[in-house]
Amino acid sequence: QVRLVESGGAVVQAGASLRLTCAASGRSFDFYALGWFRQAPGKEREFVSTIYWSGGNTYYADSVKGRFTISRDNADYTVYLQMNNLKPGDTAIYYCAAGAGPRNWRDKDEYDYWGQGTQVTVSS
Repeated sequence: QVRLVESGGAVVQAGASLRLTCAASGRSFDFYALGWFRQAPGKEREFVSTIYWSGGNTYYADSVKGRFTISRDNADYTVYLQMNNLKPGDTAIYYCAAGAGPRNWRDKDEYDYWGQGTQVTVSS
Protein backbone atom coordinates (compact mmCIF):
# COMPACT_ATOMS: atom_id res chain seq x y z
CA GLN A 1 0.00 0.00 0.00
CA VAL A 2 1.47 3.30 -1.08
CA ARG A 3 1.48 6.02 1.54
CA LEU A 4 2.65 9.61 1.46
CA VAL A 5 2.69 11.26 4.88
CA GLU A 6 3.36 14.97 5.25
CA SER A 7 4.43 16.77 8.38
CA GLY A 8 5.83 20.11 9.45
CA GLY A 9 2.98 22.51 8.81
CA ALA A 10 2.44 25.28 11.34
CA VAL A 11 1.24 28.81 11.97
CA VAL A 12 4.09 31.30 11.53
CA GLN A 13 4.62 34.99 10.96
CA ALA A 14 5.72 36.50 7.68
CA GLY A 15 9.45 36.16 7.16
CA ALA A 16 9.70 32.91 9.10
CA SER A 17 10.94 29.56 7.84
CA LEU A 18 9.43 26.08 7.90
CA ARG A 19 10.53 22.68 6.70
CA LEU A 20 7.94 20.25 5.42
CA THR A 21 8.64 16.53 5.29
CA CYS A 22 7.06 13.87 3.10
CA ALA A 23 7.68 10.21 3.91
CA ALA A 24 6.80 7.96 0.99
CA SER A 25 6.46 4.19 1.35
CA GLY A 26 4.85 1.13 -0.16
CA ARG A 27 6.74 0.87 -3.43
CA SER A 28 9.91 1.90 -5.20
CA PHE A 29 9.92 5.53 -6.27
CA ASP A 30 13.21 5.30 -8.16
CA PHE A 31 11.63 6.42 -11.43
CA TYR A 32 9.15 8.83 -9.93
CA ALA A 33 8.99 12.51 -9.33
CA LEU A 34 8.13 13.42 -5.75
CA GLY A 35 6.76 16.89 -5.35
CA TRP A 36 4.71 19.44 -3.51
CA PHE A 37 1.50 21.14 -4.46
CA ARG A 38 -0.56 23.57 -2.43
CA GLN A 39 -4.16 24.65 -2.28
CA ALA A 40 -5.43 27.84 -0.72
CA PRO A 41 -9.12 28.28 0.20
CA GLY A 42 -11.21 28.84 -2.90
CA LYS A 43 -8.30 28.26 -5.27
CA GLU A 44 -7.09 25.47 -7.51
CA ARG A 45 -4.36 23.14 -6.35
CA GLU A 46 -1.12 24.52 -7.73
CA PHE A 47 2.36 23.21 -8.34
CA VAL A 48 5.10 24.26 -5.91
CA SER A 49 8.14 22.10 -6.52
CA THR A 50 9.21 18.63 -7.59
CA ILE A 51 12.32 16.45 -7.61
CA TYR A 52 13.02 13.52 -9.88
CA TRP A 53 14.36 10.70 -7.75
CA SER A 54 16.58 9.39 -10.52
CA GLY A 55 19.00 12.19 -11.32
CA GLY A 56 17.79 14.61 -8.70
CA ASN A 57 16.56 17.30 -11.09
CA THR A 58 14.47 19.90 -9.32
CA TYR A 59 11.82 22.32 -10.51
CA TYR A 60 10.02 25.23 -8.86
CA ALA A 61 7.06 27.46 -9.40
CA ASP A 62 8.10 31.01 -10.16
CA SER A 63 6.30 32.22 -7.04
CA VAL A 64 8.60 30.24 -4.73
CA LYS A 65 11.85 30.23 -6.67
CA GLY A 66 14.68 31.54 -4.51
CA ARG A 67 12.72 31.04 -1.29
CA PHE A 68 11.87 27.33 -1.28
CA THR A 69 14.26 24.41 -1.67
CA ILE A 70 13.29 20.80 -2.30
CA SER A 71 15.64 18.00 -1.29
CA ARG A 72 15.62 14.28 -0.64
CA ASP A 73 17.06 11.70 1.69
CA ASN A 74 18.59 8.91 -0.35
CA ALA A 75 18.40 6.52 2.59
CA ASP A 76 14.66 6.26 2.15
CA TYR A 77 11.98 7.95 0.13
CA THR A 78 11.78 11.14 2.14
CA VAL A 79 11.43 14.54 0.55
CA TYR A 80 11.81 17.90 2.24
CA LEU A 81 10.57 21.35 1.34
CA GLN A 82 12.55 24.09 3.06
CA MET A 83 10.50 27.27 2.96
CA ASN A 84 12.20 30.55 3.80
CA ASN A 85 10.93 34.12 3.93
CA LEU A 86 7.35 32.95 4.06
CA LYS A 87 4.62 35.32 2.94
CA PRO A 88 0.90 35.44 3.70
CA GLY A 89 0.32 34.35 0.10
CA ASP A 90 2.01 31.04 0.93
CA THR A 91 -0.86 30.13 3.24
CA ALA A 92 -2.34 26.86 2.00
CA ILE A 93 -2.61 23.15 2.56
CA TYR A 94 0.57 21.61 1.21
CA TYR A 95 0.29 18.20 -0.40
CA CYS A 96 3.00 15.71 -1.22
CA ALA A 97 2.55 13.87 -4.50
CA ALA A 98 4.31 11.14 -6.47
CA GLY A 99 4.14 10.69 -10.22
CA ALA A 100 5.71 8.08 -12.49
CA GLY A 101 8.05 10.20 -14.59
CA PRO A 102 5.51 12.93 -15.35
CA ARG A 103 5.93 14.57 -18.74
CA ASN A 104 4.54 17.79 -17.35
CA TRP A 105 5.73 18.07 -13.78
CA ARG A 106 3.50 21.09 -13.19
CA ASP A 107 0.32 19.15 -13.93
CA LYS A 108 -1.32 17.68 -10.85
CA ASP A 109 -3.16 15.14 -13.03
CA GLU A 110 0.14 13.46 -13.83
CA TYR A 111 0.74 12.54 -10.20
CA ASP A 112 -0.57 9.16 -9.10
CA TYR A 113 -0.33 9.27 -5.34
CA TRP A 114 -1.18 11.98 -2.83
CA GLY A 115 -0.80 12.60 0.85
CA GLN A 116 -3.44 14.04 3.15
CA GLY A 117 -1.80 17.46 3.34
CA THR A 118 -0.36 19.68 6.02
CA GLN A 119 -1.57 23.19 6.82
CA VAL A 120 0.77 26.15 6.54
CA THR A 121 -0.55 29.48 7.76
CA VAL A 122 1.50 32.66 7.44
CA SER A 123 0.27 35.73 9.29
CA SER A 124 1.26 39.28 8.42
